[in-house]
Amino acid sequence: MLSHTVLHGPRMLSPVAASALKARRTQTFRAFYATIRSLRHPPPTVEVDDLDPPDNDFILSLLKANPSLRDTKSYLANFGVRPPVPEHAGPAFPSTVLNNDSTPSFSKQAPDISVDKQPDQVKPSPSPILSSILNPVYRRTALVKLQGPFSNKQLDSIARGMVYLEKLGLVSVIVVENDQVRGDDGERSALIEEIMRVVSALEAQGAEARPVLGTVVRLGPKPDDHKLPEPRDFVPPEAHVFPSDLVAIRSALRAGEIPVLPPFALDSFCRSVRVDANDVLGALARGMVEAAALDDNDMNSSPRDPHADYSQDINLVPLRLMIISREGGVPSYARTGFPHLLINLTSEYDYIRDTYDPSWSKGKHSPLSNLSLARTCLAYMPPTSSAVMVSHRSPSSLIANLITNKPAVSSSLPHALLQGNRKLTRDTPTLLRRGQPIQVIRSLADVDRAKMDYLLETSFKRTLDADAFYKRLEQTLDFVVVAGDYVGAAIVTNEPSPESSEPISYLDKFAVLPSHQGDGTVDFLWVALHDESYGLGHPFSINPNGGKEGKGEGRDLVWRSRDDNPINKWYFERSSGHMRIGSWVFFWCDAEKRLKVEEGRRASAGLSYIEDWEENRLSRWTEVITKIPSVWK
Repeated sequence: MLSHTVLHGPRMLSPVAASALKARRTQTFRAFYATIRSLRHPPPTVEVDDLDPPDNDFILSLLKANPSLRDTKSYLANFGVRPPVPEHAGPAFPSTVLNNDSTPSFSKQAPDISVDKQPDQVKPSPSPILSSILNPVYRRTALVKLQGPFSNKQLDSIARGMVYLEKLGLVSVIVVENDQVRGDDGERSALIEEIMRVVSALEAQGAEARPVLGTVVRLGPKPDDHKLPEPRDFVPPEAHVFPSDLVAIRSALRAGEIPVLPPFALDSFCRSVRVDANDVLGALARGMVEAAALDDNDMNSSPRDPHADYSQDINLVPLRLMIISREGGVPSYARTGFPHLLINLTSEYDYIRDTYDPSWSKGKHSPLSNLSLARTCLAYMPPTSSAVMVSHRSPSSLIANLITNKPAVSSSLPHALLQGNRKLTRDTPTLLRRGQPIQVIRSLADVDRAKMDYLLETSFKRTLDADAFYKRLEQTLDFVVVAGDYVGAAIVTNEPSPESSEPISYLDKFAVLPSHQGDGTVDFLWVALHDESYGLGHPFSINPNGGKEGKGEGRDLVWRSRDDNPINKWYFERSSGHMRIGSWVFFWCDAEKRLKVEEGRRASAGLSYIEDWEENRLSRWTEVITKIPSVWK
């Protein structure tokens, strides 16, 4: 008897499921809020109505981010929170935190902004609720490209987003580009005027900003660039930065100011000339990472003075690259010009360029130039870093990107659901990651068994019966999708069915190393799995990963998972349906081409409606899948 059978995915969530999802998101944010508050002094009691409108808007943006517990931990690992300080504590040693490169770094002792302590009283600050939510002790930097022109109203919206990020601990280093100011006699003065407009907009939103009008970068390759390994999968910037060139930027950051730079560079005759902003940003990405490495070497080679003031220290390594323009993300051929949600630069860059339609670009600068900028900068930044291409209309999405480091909408959700999702607009941001190469293997002889064993045992935290596992794959393997150097894998088999000549397409294993969970690998892997199985036959499944490249007919994909598996809620969102059988949850994804035909025919029948042929299909699947033996010792 089949029980608890539910159809979902491409149409809509049931009211019960929607209510549960909303409750889960509310609970997650409360955990986010409580986790941070628990590490701080409790603030004075203040009504929400006492908040200023900007603070209210800021908190609302946090709520919209919907951070998961993993997102919260990741945020705290990067920025930390201020630990409680004894009432009459004397000078303390600077605390240390682990940044996301797992290297000890000295954090700043954050000022107490929640209360002003007087000898006989404790007086609340103007916004104690806001102060109680977040007070980062470890500031990080972001490189920001403002690709104008922008109106005053648009600039105010962008500045508000920059201020929100600063409150969360991410300090922007801004390079301003204006496509309308180029090639005339007043170019330099016009760009400086644009810099001052940005500075004024930031200050109007409550930030402190500093125009850095002197040249910071130098044209031409760095003297030691010939030592870099070849080949490279990115185009090096046409400029470079020495650590000494960053003095003005360091000074602004230490003073708590947002540096705003024009796209100027020194040429070989020491003249300040206009260059492309992408070259400035690429040089800064490389130069700031190299300068931070020198800082770490100096810190490790010489003892730190325990009585010195390290309160202004800031990690120069850029955590994010943000490209803010009038157009937003990179248009996608799979979404008729709507933006890509998540881009794996390592495996998708060339194909995106090849399939780009010039009619999608309205400005002088094609989104492809920003795509190239992202690839260059992320090549120097830590693997956990990301880039986001966003419209000036979406300042709150910058907060969501910082806290979750995920796309606004997951790219691995069913395509029909994405197409019908009202959140997907032409202003939807595009998240870009360095990513992993993706390959499809169809012969067991080409699988690196040692690496596969390590991946499976590390991910599932169990011991694999390798002999039994590979003996079964010798008979049933269809294909394996491998991400990177076996940091993730999806194994699909053809399971013989006694009632049909067509085997059942079964997802035998889906695994990602814990160290790569949350960095986009899961989505990259699932999208590739979709393209090789139930998504075949659609134009958006044509991806050059060594597989079928969209050619063929899609097949239903089925799999099972223990009912206490925490990833099940992720499976629920991506499957067409599920049912519970004992201690198992049985999932399936319908072949999308067939599903599209059936959608209209049974749309009015309700989400739990199942036709006779479907029930027969489910019975056949469960009879085969439940008999697959375990391969764990």
